[in-house]
Amino acid sequence: MKKAALHNLGCKVNAYETEAMQELLRKQGFEIVPFQEKADVYIINTCTVTNMADRKSRQMLHRARKQNPNAIIVACGCYVQSREGDVDGCADIVIGNNRKKELIEILTEYERAPVRETDARERRQLLDINHSKEYEELRLERTAEHTRAYVKVQDGCNQFCSYCIIPYVRGRVRSRSRKDVAEEVERLSSNGYKEIVLTGIHLSSYGIDTGDSLQELICAIHENPGIRRIRLGSLEPRIVTEEFVRTLAGLSKICPHFHLSLQSGCDATLRRMNRRYTSGEYYEKCELLRKYFRHPALTTDIIVGFPGETEEEYARSKDFIEKVGFYETHVFKYSKREGTRAAVMENQVPESVKAKRSNELIELGRRKRAEYEETLMGTVQEVLIEEEILHEGERYQTGFTREYVKIGQKMTENRVNQIVNVEIKSHSQIIH
Repeated sequence: MKKAALHNLGCKVNAYETEAMQELLRKQGFEIVPFQEKADVYIINTCTVTNMADRKSRQMLHRARKQNPNAIIVACGCYVQSREGDVDGCADIVIGNNRKKELIEILTEYERAPVRETDARERRQLLDINHSKEYEELRLERTAEHTRAYVKVQDGCNQFCSYCIIPYVRGRVRSRSRKDVAEEVERLSSNGYKEIVLTGIHLSSYGIDTGDSLQELICAIHENPGIRRIRLGSLEPRIVTEEFVRTLAGLSKICPHFHLSLQSGCDATLRRMNRRYTSGEYYEKCELLRKYFRHPALTTDIIVGFPGETEEEYARSKDFIEKVGFYETHVFKYSKREGTRAAVMENQVPESVKAKRSNELIELGRRKRAEYEETLMGTVQEVLIEEEILHEGERYQTGFTREYVKIGQKMTENRVNQIVNVEIKSHSQIIH
C-alpha cells in the first residue's frame, strides 16, 4: 500500500481542501501517514498571504524532498498559483487553485509517463484563476477533528484590498450550491459531528453570483436536527445589518462568536487599504451584535505598519481597539505583496517600527482577552468536549464554549463529543 503525507499552510479554507484531498487519497487506497514520516507522495497545500507564508511553503517542500528523495512531491494552492517559478526543482507536480479535485487523475498521469518524457510544463496544472467561474467541488465526510467540522461554502474575493494578494490567486467569488452544502452537512452530521463552521475566502459574499444569500444558507443548515451548533467564519462588517443579526439571534444553534475583520481603527488608513467602511460604521456593527446577543465574543484582525501609517494613525487604531474591547485580536505586521497597490505605495514603514507596534497591540490583546475571561468566573457555560489533556499536572477534558473559549474540566467519565454544562470556578479552567 502506498503512503501519502499531507501538510497544510494557511487559512481554514486551505485546511478544508487539504482534508478533502486526504479523503480522495484514502479512497484511492493510500495509507495516510504523518508528514514527518517517510511517504511515497508528499502534498503541501501552500499559502502566500505573507512573506513568512511563502518561506514556510518553500521550507516544507524542501523538507519533504529531504525525507524521501524518491517520493513524488506535490505543491498546490495559493503560493504556487502566484509564484509558480519559485518551486522549480522543489516539486514534481504543481497544482493551482481549482485543480485540487483532480489530484488522483494528475498523480496517475504523472506516474504513467516515463520520467524522460515528462516535461516540466506537463507537470503543472494551473489555470487562469481570474477568469474561472467554476466552484471547485471538493467534499468531506470526516475531518481530523472529531466534534467540529469546517465546511467550505465559497471561494474567491472581489474586494481587492490594496494590501491583499488573495483575489489574484483565488479569483472572483464562486459560491457552492446550497443543496451541495446541505448534503455535506448531512453526511457530517451522520458521522457524529455536532458543530459546523462555515468558511470561505470571503464568506460574506456567499451567493452574490448565484442569487443566494449567507442568511438563507444558515437558516437551511439550522434545520438539520443532528447539528447542535453553527459557527461562522470571518465576516465583513457590511453584512452585519439589523435584519441579518435579528435573524441569527432567532436561531438557537448560532454561536455568539463573531470574527469581524477590521485591519485598522484609523479611517485614513482604512481608505488607503481600500476597506469599504469607517471605524464609526464598524463600531455600530459591534454594538448591533451586542444588542441582540448577550456578551458575544468579538474577534478581529489588525495590520500594523501599513504604508503611510503615522504614529498618530497608529495611536487612533490602538485607541479604537481599546474602545471595542475584542475578546481576541490577531495582529499582523504588514507584508509587502508583489502585484498589489500597497507594494508600490510611498512611506513604507520600517520593520523595527512594525515590530514595536505589533508587540504593543499583542499585549493590549492579552489584556482585553483577560478582561473578557474574567466575566466568565462564576458562570455556567455550555461546552462541547473535544479531547482529554494533561493540564497543570492533572487530567482534564477540554472543549469550547459557544463563544469559542477553551475550557478544561476534571471528569471521571469520557464525555468526548458531548455537550455538558461546566461551572467556571477558576482561571485554571480556561486553556490557552
